[in-house]
Amino acid sequence: MSIDSLASRARSIGRGFAVTAGAGAAAGMAAFGYGLWEKNQFVLREETLAILPPGRGPFRVLHLSDIHFVPGQRKKAEWLGSLADLRPDLVVNTGDNLSHVKAVDPLLDALRLLLQFPGVFVPGSNDYFAPSLKNPASYLLGPSKAKPKPVALDWPRLRSGFGMSGWVDLTNRHQSLVLNGMRFDFSGVDDPHLNRERYAGWPRGTVSQDANDHLRIAVIHAPYQRVLDHFTEGGADLLLAGHTHGGQLCIPGYGAVVANCDLPTWRAKGLNDWSSNGSTTPVNVSGGIGTSRFAPVRIACKPEAVLLTLTARE
Repeated sequence: MSIDSLASRARSIGRGFAVTAGAGAAAGMAAFGYGLWEKNQFVLREETLAILPPGRGPFRVLHLSDIHFVPGQRKKAEWLGSLADLRPDLVVNTGDNLSHVKAVDPLLDALRLLLQFPGVFVPGSNDYFAPSLKNPASYLLGPSKAKPKPVALDWPRLRSGFGMSGWVDLTNRHQSLVLNGMRFDFSGVDDPHLNRERYAGWPRGTVSQDANDHLRIAVIHAPYQRVLDHFTEGGADLLLAGHTHGGQLCIPGYGAVVANCDLPTWRAKGLNDWSSNGSTTPVNVSGGIGTSRFAPVRIACKPEAVLLTLTARE
């Protein structure tokens, strides 16, 4: 083959690589642009659970998780405010409310109307520490790790804002609330993703009180299997968790690729039963409302709040 022929072939191969690289870059930009759009396509997932004692209900629980608020997120703030129109009987917040050091005040303002309803909450790691820039591919290697010197967020102030509005802090503690004439026993833990969970058990009343109608609800940020096992074996009637973002970057028709914990990826979002040592409890894992500000995209995983309507057992 002549030198001219070799040169011509090399130019042809080079053009092929350039076209392929250009097409890949264009596809990547298109996917990123779509992800930026989808992160603001907020939806309400509705579920019904027949777990109340006979003759009770319906009782509506609004489950919020992983808001990851950043100042200036007007669409997210407006949507959060609109959820008050649902008039839930209870709001459950399963953590990771913040994604910026200056987000506390605008978040509390966005939640102002929802704070008028009874509520309970636990923190996630991004209530304590600001998110950091990282390689998204690192999530394929296992759950994310905390940075050696993370930037602290004003969790005490956010917790105080929730508490002053009447929401109950369940960080490694339990408490009973009487709602719509029925006793609800709550038990919550600090974020298992940071290995901070400490089990407080369940509220205990007198023998006659325990014989009356009541429901046990466990509130968790990160749904690690060890925590789901503990509460399931401990007699929880319902477990509520978040953390996974539903996978955040999902494959259409397949679902989540990662869950950022040891939960099977097919359980990264939705309502499913969890079984452990002969006991079974329904678990709702929220797909979350926000994203880290360093990865502000969602693909095939729209941000969600969840409205659980609890009805009486047959």
